[in-house]
Amino acid sequence: MSTPSDSAVMPSDDPLSRERAHLAHSRAALRSMREDVQSLDIRDVTANWVNAEVLTRQIDERIKALADLSHTPLFFGRLDYLHAPGADQAEGADGERFYIGRRHVHDAGGDPMVIDWRAPVSQPFYRASKKSPMDIALRRRFGYTGGDLTAYEDEHLSDPAETAATSKLLQQEIERPRVGPMRDIVATIQPEQDEIVRSGLGGTVCVQGGPGTGKTAVGLHRVAYLLYAHRDRLARTGTLVIGPNASFLHYIEQVLPALGELEVKQATVADLVAHVEVRGTDEAATAVVKGDARMAEVLRRAVRAHVTLPTEQVVVVRGSRRWRVPEYELTAIVQELLDRDIRYGAAREALPQRIAHAVLVQMERAGEAPDDRVQDAVARNPAVKAAVKAIWPPVDPAKLVFRLLSDADFLALHAEGVLTEDEQETIRWAKPVRSVKSVKWAAADAVLIDEATDLVQRTHSLGHVVLDEAQDLSPMQYRAVGRRCTTGSATVLGDLAQGTTPWATRSWEEALAHLGKPEAVVEELTAGFRVPTDVITYASRLLPHIAPGLAPVASVRENPGFFEIRAAATTDGGEVVSACEELLAREGSVGLIAADERVPVLAEALAKAGLPYLAPGEETTAAARLTLVPASLAKGLEYDYVVLDEPRSVVDAEPDERTGLRRLYVTLTRAVSGLIVLHAGALPAQLVD
Repeated sequence: MSTPSDSAVMPSDDPLSRERAHLAHSRAALRSMREDVQSLDIRDVTANWVNAEVLTRQIDERIKALADLSHTPLFFGRLDYLHAPGADQAEGADGERFYIGRRHVHDAGGDPMVIDWRAPVSQPFYRASKKSPMDIALRRRFGYTGGDLTAYEDEHLSDPAETAATSKLLQQEIERPRVGPMRDIVATIQPEQDEIVRSGLGGTVCVQGGPGTGKTAVGLHRVAYLLYAHRDRLARTGTLVIGPNASFLHYIEQVLPALGELEVKQATVADLVAHVEVRGTDEAATAVVKGDARMAEVLRRAVRAHVTLPTEQVVVVRGSRRWRVPEYELTAIVQELLDRDIRYGAAREALPQRIAHAVLVQMERAGEAPDDRVQDAVARNPAVKAAVKAIWPPVDPAKLVFRLLSDADFLALHAEGVLTEDEQETIRWAKPVRSVKSVKWAAADAVLIDEATDLVQRTHSLGHVVLDEAQDLSPMQYRAVGRRCTTGSATVLGDLAQGTTPWATRSWEEALAHLGKPEAVVEELTAGFRVPTDVITYASRLLPHIAPGLAPVASVRENPGFFEIRAAATTDGGEVVSACEELLAREGSVGLIAADERVPVLAEALAKAGLPYLAPGEETTAAARLTLVPASLAKGLEYDYVVLDEPRSVVDAEPDERTGLRRLYVTLTRAVSGLIVLHAGALPAQLVD
């Protein structure tokens, strides 16, 4: 393998100069592609203003997608094929060379200058090896500094004389400082990650991955790949990324745009179920019962209980004629709709048409010839409307949940045999609430209302959903997400060891069943690319106590990282500030993570020291690199260096020790280059060697 080369020692016609020239020509070609789109004149090709608006928006999106980001390398690799690839890789030709990048770029003649990393011909860049060269003679990686191409590194995969070696550029890219939002990993995707990224649209994939294994990046890159391979279908059905909180979504929001994908929406589960304003909170025991999948059956019973079998006939007057639908026939119609178990709202819409059809049958027997317009008119007849209102009244999901949680008899009736009396008492409001408008809904209540809403009217299904940090969802939350992809697929990402809610996922098989995707394939990532060896080894001491049997992450980083445990003399934050100042002298971002109750103390200490800091989700810059992070918001975030304040306080802040140790595991594994653990109190026994 060639070593990274630097332009300072190369002649003008050296390989690096030629690669720089290709980069310059590629950037010029990309500018031309963008200018071609900008120059499009649609005045004579649109039939009306609606079409013009749609086409204008599509052109604007295309212009944005073709933006040349100066700080983002246009290509990061090169493949030299030995022979023409097979029929499934028809793009290749004998001895042909391909530059692999984040997007496709072609010259004025249409010949490719950069190949999209998602194209089939690019796949060997990620999967080829000395054992399986995939007909690749040479794989070249490029190194960049500030957007300038400064180095290259070659692997002669088909040369038996050359031995495999660790890529220095790959290591440098993995260990590059984390200033700013999360970036893509398109240049460093590993073979096991690429296999998940390129898995088909039809199947759901669940990725179990410990800290730093790249599961979030894999999920986002899978979306980008699916949009490339199935763009027309997903353009119709839509895609969605679901994260645990707004800070996390802000952190990852630039990954897909950097890959040219601008249309993927982001949301939290709370955003999906925002039928009511959430202003209240539940005790943990209450939230656990409300989040139990058995609540779906309670709600189903409560919704269906609104249906009342008819007690009298329906008389429809049309002109001088009266048409009667007897009680027994109405009962048969209602029972048939109940037996079909279709959604409440759909059945309610069908009922007047069924009654009208029964009237039309009588008309035809009497010698009349009614058509569809007559049936619609009969369905709108006041007598039919009155019967439908009495038999199948409308259901307001929020009012239904309100009644369940406030009316002990109503709850007992529909929870019989499903929830115990103690569980019913746990979720029932202790104080009477006068009306729906005065309710301080909790987050779990909003999920119940979403379930009831779907029982009344089907929830729109998307083509693909990515669910990140899934281990913290309740069964009812899984059902809420599953409703958004009933006819589509999902990518589920999480780590059972990082579950920090009282209802945290116990097994992926159980979670996937609640999601409605029991056939999903579960993949495990165990190679760690983010957390240094010494840090992940220390954090893994907790695994036997929080997730017995789960494989520990094995760091593949050559740099063991900076790791220290320091005993502090006081808890006033002075030594924490000193540690932050020490780390800020290095290059990269710094995260100060502490138990939520310790954050005000540390904020005051930082202010006294004149040390500015950001809140989670705020973008780090060269001038502002320190973020003060409550432990409850640390999940999914990463920093070059981390100062962890008082590990025991992180554990004690949770309702039980196991949950506290899981929270501690999360906070210990946010560092990319170094970790300082500061404690005035005793360390948790599980961390003591």
